[in-house]
Amino acid sequence: MNTIISKVSPTYKKPLLVMLILLIFTLATYLRLDFLISVNHHVSHDTKNYDVMVRQLLEKGIYAYKDTEPNAQVTPGYPLFMAAVYKLVDYQHHDPYPYIRYIQFIMSLVTLWLTYTITRKLVGTKAAIIVLLICSVYPPFVWSNGAILTETLACFFLILFIRLQLAAFENKTRTLALLSGSVMGLLVLTRPEFLILIVPVYIFHYLWKMEHRISLKLLMFTCIGTAIVLSPWVIRNFVSLNEVVVASTQVNPFAAGTYPDKNYEDGLVDRHGKTQMEVAKERLKIGFTQHTWEFMKWYTVGKLKYIYSNMYFGSGHGPLYLVLPSPLGSLLHLALVWFCPIAFIATFRRWKQPLTLLMLIVVVMTVTRLAFVPEYRYNYTVMPLIIMMDAVTAAAILRSIWMKLTQSSTRSQKGDVSHVEPS
Repeated sequence: MNTIISKVSPTYKKPLLVMLILLIFTLATYLRLDFLISVNHHVSHDTKNYDVMVRQLLEKGIYAYKDTEPNAQVTPGYPLFMAAVYKLVDYQHHDPYPYIRYIQFIMSLVTLWLTYTITRKLVGTKAAIIVLLICSVYPPFVWSNGAILTETLACFFLILFIRLQLAAFENKTRTLALLSGSVMGLLVLTRPEFLILIVPVYIFHYLWKMEHRISLKLLMFTCIGTAIVLSPWVIRNFVSLNEVVVASTQVNPFAAGTYPDKNYEDGLVDRHGKTQMEVAKERLKIGFTQHTWEFMKWYTVGKLKYIYSNMYFGSGHGPLYLVLPSPLGSLLHLALVWFCPIAFIATFRRWKQPLTLLMLIVVVMTVTRLAFVPEYRYNYTVMPLIIMMDAVTAAAILRSIWMKLTQSSTRSQKGDVSHVEPS
């Protein structure tokens, strides 16, 4: 594809590029819409809990997850998104789920476009086209539109944050930093674990540019933007719960992560009369002192295998919608994951570049998620970043090989010419 585009004259290159982008977006649109209308979508346990929560919020004004008393078990980003759709479609007379799925379908296309623009900005159009094509047919990016869960919304906010953050790094303006911080706030309200990204992102910027005043200015306005968005949630928690809660109070994912291989009946500690956090702390203490190898393995290789070994399937559906012929979907996922370390090494060798931001986010979020119960859904939000890094690295490797082959061929031809005797 790169060769074809490069050989086309400048007069026809742009129309060809536009046509190629339109074709890929048409494919992406068809796959997502066809999936939504052609299968029966399963409703997960978490979705049912969200549904009860949203109905309670709309009918009684009580924000509480799995309870009738106010709490901060989950952040309000996705529940409020659901509540807005419920209200707009008159949920008491119409099923709101299909409307949520179609809105998520639109979000996924916008995310696709943002991913393309980020790659184009980083390395150029050719690699961006490859990324666009892969993201269009990567099965989880199709299946996730049918799940009434946080993944699609969180991925949209993450990619938008990266786009704005790169623009803030380039233009060094307070406005862009404030906007990126605001989007980070929305991302945290959707998936609170991403709050940890702000500090590493600006440590990277400082080490890259060595402009401490600019880094500090951008960091300050990013934090202000995040704080503005989070402030209503923090104030609500302080007034309703009499405690400062920036993200959420849910302990279960952390506690469940202390059970190697998800064996919840291993009998390591007595759970009777103890809170989840007390049990989790005791399990960690006993586990890393008396079962050191088992827990070390679980908190590294074990959880990494759980998170990245398989694709995210959304909430499930039937019959199975094959985005790609079996087993190409699974092979594509494994190829992307296993090539990622090579992309990491290639990026790290020349780390003073914007592409390193993507690597940093993948590493930080992966390490963060090792603290919690591992799920396939945790790989979903970083897969666009992995696809971008893989495509950029693969394109660079192929370009290097091609240049060596052509140079070798050129030298060989020159050698042949030099050995021809004059007549």
